[in-house]
Amino acid sequence: MTNLARKEFFPADLAEVYRCRWEIELLFRELKTQYKLDEFDTSDEHVVRILLYAALLSLLVSRDLSALVTEQTDDELVFPTERWAATIRSHAHLILHELGEFLGYSRSPPLDRLIEDAQKIHKQRPILQETIATATQPWCED
Repeated sequence: MTNLARKEFFPADLAEVYRCRWEIELLFRELKTQYKLDEFDTSDEHVVRILLYAALLSLLVSRDLSALVTEQTDDELVFPTERWAATIRSHAHLILHELGEFLGYSRSPPLDRLIEDAQKIHKQRPILQETIATATQPWCED
């Protein structure tokens, strides 16, 4: 903005450009702090793309929920975007549960899910500890 010709832009136009620039800065700050896009634990391009898309989708859902809640509440209530995003993140599991119930998805009881998830997926593939124990057993017997 400092390089723009003063004769071509009115102060109100410059203020609007600065406001938009500031919104972009706040958006990137939110993506980095609330959606953890400041660093990736991988260099795999496909994983990075998935994380980026997941963050952007989460941001969109968060903003839409904020707009819905704002419509339903008093005009005096203010929801700062980063505070709202942090709140949504901390309650995401509850929101997904309610959404799943609303859409008619049934959840198996937690114990059933634990039993199912904890089972060995490939019955033919030995667990590493079993492999090591079997491989070292002849040496241990000597």
